[in-house]
This record gives sequence, C-alpha cells and structure tokens, in this order.
Amino acid sequence: MSAQEQDGVGIADAFARLYTPHRMAYIKGKGNAGCPFCDIPALADEDGLVVARGDLAYVVLNLYPYNAGHLMLVPFRHVPAYDDLTSAEAAEIAALTQRALRALRHATGAQGFNIGMNLGVVGGAGIAEHLHQHVVPRWGGDTNFMPVVGHTRVLPQLLPDTRALLAAAWVEV
Repeated sequence: MSAQEQDGVGIADAFARLYTPHRMAYIKGKGNAGCPFCDIPALADEDGLVVARGDLAYVVLNLYPYNAGHLMLVPFRHVPAYDDLTSAEAAEIAALTQRALRALRHATGAQGFNIGMNLGVVGGAGIAEHLHQHVVPRWGGDTNFMPVVGHTRVLPQLLPDTRALLAAAWVEV
C-alpha cells in the first residue's frame, strides 16, 4: 500500500469527488473577520446577488444553490445563532421569508419549499459565525437522476439572471 493510500488519498470508495477549491474564497471570506455575509451588503445588488434589502436583514441568492432560486435571508448584524437575534431582526427575517415565498412562486411557479437554518458547525452550517436562513424552492420531479445518481445539480439559468428575475418579482408581490 502506498503512502497516499495509507493517508486515505486516492482510495476507491464509490464516491465521486468534485473538487472546488474556488469555494475557499467564499468560505473564508475577505475582510470582516472572514465573513462573506458581512461583505455582501457593501456590494452593488447585482455584484452581491442581493435580491432585496430590509432595515435589519437582506435576501441574497445562494452562490452554491441546492436548487434554482435558492435564497438566503441574512441579518446585517454579525450574529451566529437564532437566539442572538433581536426581536426586531427575527420579525424582519420572518416577514422577508413570507415575501421570498411569494416572489419565488410568482417568478418561478415554485410548488413547495424547504426553509431552514443550520446552526453551528456541528449543525451543518458552512458559515457558522453568521446566521443565515435558507429558502429553497421545489417543484415536482426536481430531484431526478442527476443529483441522486450523478451527484450533479443542473441549474437552468445563470445566477445574475436569476437574481434579476427575483428582484423584479420582489417588487411585484
């Protein structure tokens, strides 16, 4: 057995791996203690993929979506946990969530949704230090063989085009 195989590198284990080193810049962030969610509000909406802004939180398209139109609701304030939010922040995130559902239904005909937060590293949060809530639109049959067998997601539209579509729908709902 080679040194690589002993270290677990290159062992055939039935899992295909897609290496995405470009994601490290997103995960580590730049500035603001390495938090991309603190950097996004300083960008133009188009550059940051921001769909809408409230007084205490904003809505942004996920750069690495689980499904087309995957949004995240993020407080402007850098807080790690839901119970760290003020009542006003929690209320605004709830109101933005309702509007996100209406905008996604209007723009994309979404038939269902997954809504949730992964709190803490152990809870599955990729960026655990800044709370964010996911809103993932769903359609009948959207989980086909590509993600299940091919471990690949197929998105029908470029992210800037999706952002523009949802930002326009946001105004209409």
